[in-house]
Amino acid sequence: MKTIRAGALKLGGKNASLFVIAGPCVIENEAMVMRTAEALAEICADLALSFIFKCSYDKANRSARDSFRGPGLKRGLAILAKVKRNLGVPILTDVHEISHCRPAAEVGDVLQIPAFLSRQTDLIQAAARTMRCMNVKKGQFLAPQDARNIIDKIEAVGNRNLMLTERGSSFGYNNLVVDMRSLAIMRQFGYPVVFDATHSVQTPGGRITSGDRRMAPVLARAAVAAGCDGVFLEAHPNPARAKSDAANQLPLGQVKPLLATLREIHCVVRS
Repeated sequence: MKTIRAGALKLGGKNASLFVIAGPCVIENEAMVMRTAEALAEICADLALSFIFKCSYDKANRSARDSFRGPGLKRGLAILAKVKRNLGVPILTDVHEISHCRPAAEVGDVLQIPAFLSRQTDLIQAAARTMRCMNVKKGQFLAPQDARNIIDKIEAVGNRNLMLTERGSSFGYNNLVVDMRSLAIMRQFGYPVVFDATHSVQTPGGRITSGDRRMAPVLARAAVAAGCDGVFLEAHPNPARAKSDAANQLPLGQVKPLLATLREIHCVVRS
């Protein structure tokens, strides 16, 4: 298993500790983002877990035309830069357009390719050419063994600083299931594999994506037991009022006990 870098953090590798990618779905305002980042950073510091703060400046892949998308590239990156500057944590943000890769890489330590775009060669390689760490979410429509093609595209431009994320597979219409074998299959490619606990409990479709956040801890425990290297989860001070993915984000108060449990499971698995 390769060791990768996200900012100052070393992730993956033999006997590595569990790492955490967490934050709200989208930037709603600066105060909410700072409050959430500070809380999550404190939780992960208390648990001695490596932490990457995630948040989107633009949710370009919403179902409905009038869905909340965030503040956009310029203002959004300024807010994420403030989080990075004030808290000293690595930043992950997703990119949807080739033209966004360079400016996003000036702030983000990890550039994320959303699941819907995981076959978009030009976007993947544009992000890879920034030489930032990359996190690619395996599309709901892809078999885990086909994620090898994603790695080939990134390695072809000289970037070997990447991870793959499992976020569930389409199960007919408006439903996702998680095949835990996917984690083991993708780990065979030699890069760290992350489990996205909150997007995996979505029920996609309609004007607003729904889901069941109660199942996120269940799947997270199973994924860590199955051997994933990191966990990805979205958290919000008040999920019921979140402007995106309200049904799936975890309340901040639930994050620490869940991560404490996941850390213990990870220690048992790796021992």
